[in-house]
Amino acid sequence: MITGGPLSPALSVIPAWLLNQFAFQTGWWTVVLTAAWGWPLIGIGMVAALITIHLTRIRPFKSEALLVIFVAGVGFIVDSLLQVNDWVRFANDPGGGFAPLWMVALWANFATTLNVSLSPLQRHPWLAALLGAGGGPAAYWAGAQLGAMTVSNAPAAFVTLALAWALLTPLLLSLAATLARRSQP
Repeated sequence: MITGGPLSPALSVIPAWLLNQFAFQTGWWTVVLTAAWGWPLIGIGMVAALITIHLTRIRPFKSEALLVIFVAGVGFIVDSLLQVNDWVRFANDPGGGFAPLWMVALWANFATTLNVSLSPLQRHPWLAALLGAGGGPAAYWAGAQLGAMTVSNAPAAFVTLALAWALLTPLLLSLAATLARRSQP
């Protein structure tokens, strides 16, 4: 639940889900483009600021912060596995076989949508799985087209991404709902 006073009188008429989706898109584009251009810290900073704003406005704070951290960790594991299997190579990757911090920031940014703009999907896991199966790989494809990564063995990589996102999207939405419910007084 989004709480707190309006950011400004003009923004108070904009639905919370729309502001959330705008913030998510702003973060995604900033991270992907700055990673592609060789300045990933700018995108990471933008997402950190957007998450900070999100966490100051959403309740329960503790469960939402835990959700962001958990989803970032899941993303780190998923993207590290993609990289270790040589299916994806990330721009500005310091090496070592682990996903770069800018990819982890994208996952944390995604977590901020689970209890706001994507919350209607919490009641429709099959639809969430279907949208995840399409949307997850599409985001990686777009990132590759913008120069933030390269995808090798594209058929296997995109099938793996579709399966992973089909599984993870409803699971993460369910986790988000459960954490929010358990934090209610």
